[in-house]
Amino acid sequence: MIRWEKQMKIPAVYMRGGTSKGVFFLQEDLPSEPSVRDKTLLRVIGSPDPYGQQIDGMGGATSSTSKVVIVKKSERVGCDVDYLFGQVAIEQPLIDWSGNCGNLTSAVGPFAIHRGLVKAPRDGVAKVNIWQQNIGKKIIAHVPIKDGEVKEMGDFVLDGVTFPAAEIKLEFLDPGADTDEGAMLPTGNPIDVLNVPGVGEIEATLINAGNPAIFISADSIGLTGKELRSELNGNPDVLNCLESIRAYGAVAMGLADSIEYASTKRLHTPKIAFFGKAAYYNTSDGREIRGEDIDILARIISMGKLHHAMTGTGAVGIAAAAAIPGTVVSTILGETKSELCFGHPSGTLKVGAEAALEKSGWNVKKVVMSRSARRLMEGCVLVPIDYT
Repeated sequence: MIRWEKQMKIPAVYMRGGTSKGVFFLQEDLPSEPSVRDKTLLRVIGSPDPYGQQIDGMGGATSSTSKVVIVKKSERVGCDVDYLFGQVAIEQPLIDWSGNCGNLTSAVGPFAIHRGLVKAPRDGVAKVNIWQQNIGKKIIAHVPIKDGEVKEMGDFVLDGVTFPAAEIKLEFLDPGADTDEGAMLPTGNPIDVLNVPGVGEIEATLINAGNPAIFISADSIGLTGKELRSELNGNPDVLNCLESIRAYGAVAMGLADSIEYASTKRLHTPKIAFFGKAAYYNTSDGREIRGEDIDILARIISMGKLHHAMTGTGAVGIAAAAAIPGTVVSTILGETKSELCFGHPSGTLKVGAEAALEKSGWNVKKVVMSRSARRLMEGCVLVPIDYT
């Protein structure tokens, strides 16, 4: 029997980054042994929770709010900090370290400055060079500074976030270059056909930019691309269909040895997103988005549910796919685009990519987008000590 008699204090900062939030730690403040570290972090967030609410932890019971970030000063030339992201499952004792969170990336620079890992100028913009450990990529964050401190308040509006804040510009460098996860187009094809039992043949773009992802057209599974969480997350048939496609895509990309592994152990990546032609729709807060104001409709699934806005790494992948001929995204667009604005459940987002056709194929050198971030709470998290 486990006896919980005391709690240990671990320094932490609770931060919003983009349309996500999570608990941020310095690596030195956590246990060094991975299994002990993960057990500790699960308890911090409140997982596993069979009730699906994470009441006894810092998690918010959604994929966007069940996250942890570990940061340390980098020893890599040209980088200031190393950043490791963990997606915490809600009902399972699992932290998926397979991919990045593009939204929380925007909070890494400010956190590093707050914790003294990066020296900021008196006024202006601090350039923070981040090494993203999960995917082995460099990201540059441009953090606004005023009076020697991170400027958190501002007038930058990010759809999916209620209040405006200061703008943080992010540059994702070489997001599609070869990594441990494979090439940007792992099969070498802009579109592959997945034969999914119970679903049929599905045309998909298998892409590794920002995070591994599977892109399909909405109409291939009877959707429009206008869907909101209220209608899709209550439809288990559609969610199961999307998960089946995601799992078969994971195997096709070489990210999982089996369908079972993809659906039980690799929940965070690859993501699956579906797209529709630009059209009028109402956002989750009731605003009307005009079809002529966007280039394409985009929806992404995160941890088995429709994301309330768009994942940051999903936006990176969309920008990359839009710049490459023959992908699901550029086909729906009717052309390639180096800059585009897409519509998601909470509003719109603009992204841009620098792409070039090289001898080895299409290569995306950089994806640029803006986010915002701020501290929600500073101090310590309390974790019960296991005296078994």
